[in-house]
Amino acid sequence: MKFGERFLALASVGLAATISMTGCSSEPQQAVLPEDSIVVALGDSLTYGYGTSLETAYPMVLAELSKWRVINAGVNGDTSADVLARVDEIVKKAPDLVLLGVGGNDVLQRLPPDTTRANITATIDTLKSANIDVVLIAEPYFSTSALFGKASDNPLYKDIASAQDVPLYSGGWSAVLSDDTLKSDRIHANQAGYRQFAEGLYEYLQDEGVAQ
Repeated sequence: MKFGERFLALASVGLAATISMTGCSSEPQQAVLPEDSIVVALGDSLTYGYGTSLETAYPMVLAELSKWRVINAGVNGDTSADVLARVDEIVKKAPDLVLLGVGGNDVLQRLPPDTTRANITATIDTLKSANIDVVLIAEPYFSTSALFGKASDNPLYKDIASAQDVPLYSGGWSAVLSDDTLKSDRIHANQAGYRQFAEGLYEYLQDEGVAQ
């Protein structure tokens, strides 16, 4: 039984009140993905690991921490439309979980927010229709000031997560990209930054009852 199915099962016996998108279940062990589960990290250059080696990108660090088989499906420069165009390939892999992080390049290319929202929503819909669980990952809003100062999450992700009823990991990339010691350039992490992000994401997934 997958995470989403187990979540519904818990809700049916009155435990939904103890579960939130930022909280954890009172019985998280019922939703834990076992070792060797297939997890796809789907996204752009932050997923790919631009600025470091593939071995030290966040998906590989997460694999080390979780013992899952984490597939790095990040592509440098991908927009939300590019990821939507690739989602059918991800469905064919039949993963247990998809970690979806995309949208930063949409902002850099000044694409309309409604277009980004529609593409990410369609990507989530495609995965959910295939009974694949999704965790959405917030990316910073790359305004001119954010490139030189403190980054903050694009509020679009919170709206999408709420509308689509999917968990949202927020603040991870914004924290990394607000710290010059964790960056390889203005909008990408270095090895230490990718590790910090992976560790934060892993802790979040543990709180959500997905990871051990």
